[in-house]
Amino acid sequence: MKLKNPKLLSLAGANSLRRKLKLKRKKVVLTNGVFDLLHPGHLSYLQKAGQLGELFIALNSDKSVKALKGKHRPILGEKERAYALAQMQSVTAILIFRQKRLTKEILTLKPDIYVKAGDYTLETLNSEEREALLKVGSKIVFLPFLKGFSTTQLIARIQAAGSL
Repeated sequence: MKLKNPKLLSLAGANSLRRKLKLKRKKVVLTNGVFDLLHPGHLSYLQKAGQLGELFIALNSDKSVKALKGKHRPILGEKERAYALAQMQSVTAILIFRQKRLTKEILTLKPDIYVKAGDYTLETLNSEEREALLKVGSKIVFLPFLKGFSTTQLIARIQAAGSL
């Protein structure tokens, strides 16, 4: 079954939408991540991010998730993860990035605001990405997240439930 997802765009499509939003004086907010099994922590974070402007999510490709999280991840493929994210009203656009770093997307989209969860700091952001954000003049915002939720913990709970 092919999932229809009008919010899933190429980088060129996202950049075209970004330019249209800029003409309307709308702020573009960029975040990125794996968003494998959506849980309340993700949902709360993305809702808060969407309140800052038009939310663009750069989603890690399946290949990059495997490199980051191991051979058994992601649980859901990139198209399925993008589809789930698109169901959120706070999400304007989704693009899948395939490189190790988000630098190209940052330099292309020039987001007004870049958001990360509160477990990051300016010092722990990747230096290449941080430099790109500074170059394009993005405001960097760290949003609080709901403690007690993580995909890794959720997977462990599911595995434990399966052995009952």
